Parts: sequence; C-alpha cells; structure tokens
Amino acid sequence: MKILFYFGHPAQYLFARATISRLLQKPGYDVIILIKTKDVLENLLIADDLPYKNILPTERGKSKLMIGLSLLKRNFKILPILIKEKPDLMVGTDASIAQVGKLLGISCISITEDDYEVIKTLGDLTYPFTNTILCPIPCEVGKWKNKKIGYKGYMKLGYLHPNVFTPESSIKAKYNLPEKYVVIRLAKLTAHHDFGVKGINNGFLKKTITSIEANGYQPIISAEGKLSGQFEKYLLQVDPSDMHHILAHSSLLFCDSQSMSVEAAVLGIPSIRYSDFAGRISVLEELENKYQLTFGFKVGREIDVLTKLSTLLQENKLREIFQKRRQILLREKIDVTAFLTWFITNYPKSKSIITVNPDYQNKFIC
Repeated sequence: MKILFYFGHPAQYLFARATISRLLQKPGYDVIILIKTKDVLENLLIADDLPYKNILPTERGKSKLMIGLSLLKRNFKILPILIKEKPDLMVGTDASIAQVGKLLGISCISITEDDYEVIKTLGDLTYPFTNTILCPIPCEVGKWKNKKIGYKGYMKLGYLHPNVFTPESSIKAKYNLPEKYVVIRLAKLTAHHDFGVKGINNGFLKKTITSIEANGYQPIISAEGKLSGQFEKYLLQVDPSDMHHILAHSSLLFCDSQSMSVEAAVLGIPSIRYSDFAGRISVLEELENKYQLTFGFKVGREIDVLTKLSTLLQENKLREIFQKRRQILLREKIDVTAFLTWFITNYPKSKSIITVNPDYQNKFIC
C-alpha cells in the first residue's frame, strides 16, 4: 500500500508522525510526504530524517488572492506527482489533495480538528471532493456529516498521548529554565480562517508579563512572527522538537494559539487563550467546559484574563489539580496513533466498521 501525506502545518505532521513511523516498519507499505513551507514544519522533518518534497518553498502572502493562487499552485505541483507515484490513499488537511484526488480517482482522508464554521473556506474547497472527514467527535462538519468519521480523541493526542510522548526530564537544564515559568505563545494569525481575528497585542502582552512576574513566575516567549524589541529578553530560541517538553514542564500557557491550547490541555498544563476564536471551537469548548483544562477569553476582556491568570498562579497545588483533570480525560479518550494506524491500514473497511459500530474504537482506550 502506498500512502501519500500532505502537511501544511507543523501540528498536522506531528499528528501523523508516530503513525508514519509505524507504517514504515510494516512490510509492503510505502510513504510519500509532501509539504509547504510553514513555521518549523520543514525543520521537524529534517530532524526526523524523513524524505519529503516541499512543493511551495516560499511562504504565501496573507491576502485572500494569494491564498487562492497558492491553492492553484499546489494543484499543479501535486498533479504530476500523483500521476507518477499512483498512491493508493492520501491523508492530509489540504484542499489540493482532495481536489486532485477526486480528478484522478484516488481516495482521500481529510483530517481536521476545526469546525466547519471556523474553516468555512477550506471546508467548501475540500469536503465536496474528499472521501472521508476524520475528526474528533465534537467537530462540526456542516452538511457533510455523511463523510464524517468521529473519533474519541484529539489530533494532539496523536503525538502527546502518554503512549507516544514522555516529557524529557533534563529539558530545564538544557535551556537553563527556572523552576517556575509560564510559556507565552504568540501566533501569526495568518491562516485562511484568521481574517479579522485578533489576538495578543504588545500593550496587553506587557501587562501580562508584569502580572506573571508579580506572581513569582518567569515568562518565556515563543513567537511565530517578529517580536517587538522590548520583549526580546523573554524570547527563548529552542529546537522545535523540544517545545512540547518545555510546555510539559511549564506551570501555565498564555497564548492566542488555539492549537497550542489543545496541546497544553492534553498535557495537563492550564492554559489561558486570548483570541476572537474563544467560544467558537468545539474541541476547545469540550476541553474547557467538560474537563476544565483551558480557559478562553475574547479580545477585549483583559481584566478577566489578568484575574484568571493571577488566580491560577496563586494556586499552590496547580500542577496536581490539572494533572488529575488530565487523567480523567485520558481515561475517556483513545490512543489516537494506534487508532489512526489501524484506520489507514484497513481503509476503506475501517470506515465501514466505525460507521456501523462507532464504539469499536473503544478497544484503543488504554
């Protein structure tokens, strides 16, 4: 079986990384990896020593026109590759593999963790052409419910489930980190679904840092884009492969990144996200309201954020409380890597099995 993966974001690759490793160990399985330039994605693949092809080495612009042109470019780049390689199955989030796959009669599994209303443009360009939409159960996929296969987990459990990830105990010494620190993650907010979305500005960032320090913690910043000079002393330059180990040993995450908020939650690290996306994403709503592992605030609620931040940082048993909440979550969720490996290697039979008996996936709870 020849399987093509397309990744347009580091989190997408991390989701499938352990699965790819297992597939490569199976006799008779070939894997093709295509990517586009995004943040540290290429660095992660290089570090893992995996062969790949970057079909868009230059990052696209932010405008809707540039996003549309980028899709056309990807279609034209991918078409000859598919004709030559003839994969049996394709896996990824991008519209290009769904569209070109439909043209060539190649099955496509589209993976997502975002609701249709949040990624409407991507959904409209992808879902009519894909065969299967594989996503966490809470995710809404609009009118394409007949294509949805919901699983009892999150994409981030594909690489942060305890069966595939163990925090490195020496990470604090490696980066000379203090005993108590807060990770601040600043996203670029340049994705197709980020138009008009606001996050953390410099003024509020300064207030937050002041509050973190006043509560006896050291802030460290991880930023996708360029950072204002006044904050450079807080910037931590790290090997991308170490970021989740650093997050796992932190006391709290403050960010405008939805993706990293989920990562913190499944690691049992409290997170506060300040973004216009607050209250709009089903996975994060479940993590907040059912498991109380993350807290979302819309832009403008600065006082509420600072109050919650101080409340959490003043809690003496913060880690113990949130690790207990994490254990409750893990008891109800599957080992996503084990499930994904099974789903891909048995596709399309696996799709029929889960459609008829969704509880079949309970065998992957451990």
